[in-house]
Amino acid sequence: MLPELKRLIEQMGKDRGIDKSIIIDALEAAMLTAARKKVGADVDIEVHYNEDSGEIELFQFKTVVEKVLDPHVQVSLEEARRKFDEEAEPGDSLGTKIEASTFGRIAVQTAKQIIIQRVKDAERDIIYEEYKDRKGELINGFVQRFDGGSIIVNLGRTEGVIPPAEQVYRETYKRGERIRAYICDVKKLSKGPPIILSRTHPNFIKALFEVEVPEISEGLIEVVNISREPGKRTKISVKTRDRDIDPVGACVGMRGSRVQSVVQELRGEKIDIVPYSDDPATYVCNALSPAKVNRVLMDEEMRSMEVIVPDDQLSLAIGKNGQNVRLAVKLIRWKIDVKSESMATREEEEGYKSLMKIPGIGQVTAERLYREGLKSITTIAAADPEMLSSLPGVGEKTASLWIKAAGEIINQEIVTTQEPEARIQEPE
Repeated sequence: MLPELKRLIEQMGKDRGIDKSIIIDALEAAMLTAARKKVGADVDIEVHYNEDSGEIELFQFKTVVEKVLDPHVQVSLEEARRKFDEEAEPGDSLGTKIEASTFGRIAVQTAKQIIIQRVKDAERDIIYEEYKDRKGELINGFVQRFDGGSIIVNLGRTEGVIPPAEQVYRETYKRGERIRAYICDVKKLSKGPPIILSRTHPNFIKALFEVEVPEISEGLIEVVNISREPGKRTKISVKTRDRDIDPVGACVGMRGSRVQSVVQELRGEKIDIVPYSDDPATYVCNALSPAKVNRVLMDEEMRSMEVIVPDDQLSLAIGKNGQNVRLAVKLIRWKIDVKSESMATREEEEGYKSLMKIPGIGQVTAERLYREGLKSITTIAAADPEMLSSLPGVGEKTASLWIKAAGEIINQEIVTTQEPEARIQEPE
């Protein structure tokens, strides 16, 4: 039927990495479909690949009957004994070989499409099985083409895709250029590459450092967290249980060789390597590097921090367009409010003055309340009497009086604020 079919099956299986039984099944299914198009859908047909002769054999079966009602599936007893078997009896099933050369052009084309689709399905399943456990790995490839903003990457036996959302905005590539990416997902898709790649994923940074820093791949250094704005800046926090190992120094490498290799792969993206600390205050000071921090005020319940920096360090701590503090927030997962010393001092003075409006609160008491986090009249008005009375030198009666007075001051301020508006609304 097909010249050197056996050799072609073996060669296709070898080239595509597919078991030849899958190709044979596809051929048999394709030829069965083509045969049905030729002789009819209700006809009893069997297809078998003869490995000895290296051809696909097709047989049409008919039932032997006394009287033929449907010539497509039945044969008379007389004809059966004359043409096929002299000992044929009613009810026997007799097969005759069908020559594939009699199939029409449409049937052959249909068979070809079925074979192609079956082989593609088999290839997709093999690729999926091969890559499904490789999520989180780095992979190298070559830019093959561009499709609707996506980069199609040649990975050898298959293709990967870097969707627009997984691309760094300022990176550009040419066809044939080498590219390294992170396998973030593997899918079974009927169309398109099944391997989803990324160059923006935070774990892409981690995977690069695992390659460059043996202590990370060996488990001596742990990457705790990564915050990243792709193409601009990344902060990575690291720690080690071995006191003899400096985690930051190991990641930087001799004369910065290790971190520079990562920076080159990222095409100049800045990287801050931050030592992790179990103490949130120390951790935030490290995370806001290169800015220096004077002091940190924490609210553990709200997981928020007020970070005070020298006046000349404020812009450095915040960073361009807030980038430095934004990355620090993502890294330590606390709310951070950065203030300069002069800003903090001004707020403290205003806080003292507002607290001193409450009868019985002088400067010393106001300072003490401020240090306890009670920084305004509003916080006093909302405070619990038991909490206030737990402070040294503050009785329950005094606490209740402060809370009542604070509420009255707030109400008076609201009335004062609304009065001009009310007067404007009054008719003349």
